[in-house]
Amino acid sequence: MEVANPLKRKRQDDGNQVEVDLSLLEAVEKSQNTVEVLDLRTLKKLVLSFERRLKENIEARLKYPDQPDRFADSEVELHEELEKLKILAGAPELYPELVNLNAIPSILNLLSHDNTDIAIDVVHLLEDLTDEDVLEDNDEPARILVDSLIENNVLELLVQNLQRLSDKDPDEMSAVYNTLASIENMIEVKPAVAELVCERTKLLRWLLGKIKAREFDSNKQYASEILAILLQNSTANQKRLGQMNGVDVVLQAVAMYKSKDPKTSDEEEMLENLFDCLCCLLMPLENKERFVKAEGVELMIIIMKQKKSAYASAIRALDFSMTKYPPACERFVDVLGLKTAFAAFMGKIPISKKNKKERYQEELEERLVSLIASLFGGILRGSRRERLLSKFVENECEKIDRLMELYIRYSDRVRAETQRLEQLELDDLEMDEEEKYNRKLESGLYTLQLIAVILGHLWCSEHPQMRARIELLLKQQKLTKKDIKDILQEYHDNIGDLDGAEEKERAQTRIQKIISSF
Repeated sequence: MEVANPLKRKRQDDGNQVEVDLSLLEAVEKSQNTVEVLDLRTLKKLVLSFERRLKENIEARLKYPDQPDRFADSEVELHEELEKLKILAGAPELYPELVNLNAIPSILNLLSHDNTDIAIDVVHLLEDLTDEDVLEDNDEPARILVDSLIENNVLELLVQNLQRLSDKDPDEMSAVYNTLASIENMIEVKPAVAELVCERTKLLRWLLGKIKAREFDSNKQYASEILAILLQNSTANQKRLGQMNGVDVVLQAVAMYKSKDPKTSDEEEMLENLFDCLCCLLMPLENKERFVKAEGVELMIIIMKQKKSAYASAIRALDFSMTKYPPACERFVDVLGLKTAFAAFMGKIPISKKNKKERYQEELEERLVSLIASLFGGILRGSRRERLLSKFVENECEKIDRLMELYIRYSDRVRAETQRLEQLELDDLEMDEEEKYNRKLESGLYTLQLIAVILGHLWCSEHPQMRARIELLLKQQKLTKKDIKDILQEYHDNIGDLDGAEEKERAQTRIQKIISSF
């Protein structure tokens, strides 16, 4: 996702917009007189010159601690040396030598320099050296550089420095952006950094503070993106943020948009990032509990009723919250969520440019099918179950008609994919059973399975009107109950043990009971 970098300025060039990093250009120009070829010899000269200026600055500050004018010149010279080092971004193959010359500790220590401008210079340098475009096709040098940065406490120093930067000052604001960019770049090279930075620093707390702010700016947007990156593949980070009241903070951040739309595309991206954070947070069970306690279910229903741009995201968050968590399902029914969800299921969704797209509507359908399947899985008896089942009887069983319409559409899609895979095998393209099954899941098999599960729950209710409607619709499509049983059997046979062997056995028993009822 692209975020406008405050450091970059656009200039017109032959009618095309070209982004130019002015500070990098300045570094190139300043070094042109002294650096012709970027090689090991040049690198040593640059590092030696930098170390010399650093030593002079330290000495001047120690000698005249209360007389800034006496060490100001050495600071300007140190700034110029840091600018020259940016040229190394043009030769990432030299990074291992930069590490061997032991320059990394000296550079990183300047993040704690009393002069914030010097620390900002280092932040910009790190962002340039770790830039994704620079490191492309330079995996080994990138790894060596990032390992050295981590060993020399780059994460701790960057986050400590982050806490003294202000959003009021444009230079410091751009340094905040570049700090986050450097952390993202290091995660790209070494994914373990995502958990390391949360273990060793207060970055998560800083990010929460940032997304709490009511005013929107580019750094709030980037903070939401970094938070989503930190949460997406890490259960440890999801749990850690949950313990820091993170669920409540993210809910407060999205609540700002319950009755209004984002004003710009950047703000819209930020809102999507916040919902990505919320859905990641809802993976661990304890955070689902926090979500229900913080009245997250109610907030998502309000957002759906308001029919603003966060409509689909709210459905996604509800789906995550109710998956394998009955208390969220019960709360959903108690606060009259069924009416709102089934209106969407019947296709009554707000129309905008974005959701006119076919894929948007399909994703919405798939989420709603998943949500309804979760409701049937989470509410097994009592008045809530009766209220859920009654939805499929009202208006002459129109919800069953809709369910069968989706069943046929997804069934056709999966059949087409199965035939395509068979043709590939005839063309001597070998594919194991697991890969074939995954391809079918991607083509819509998972949604088809959930539709079959919902039909199974309806059949198990032994309600004569519902059973008669299902049989009639199957007959009209020249299908039988065996077709549904076959889909359920395949689903049963492929239930994984991600949640443990006992949970797998329980899930298979539930599906077997539905199969037997047919």
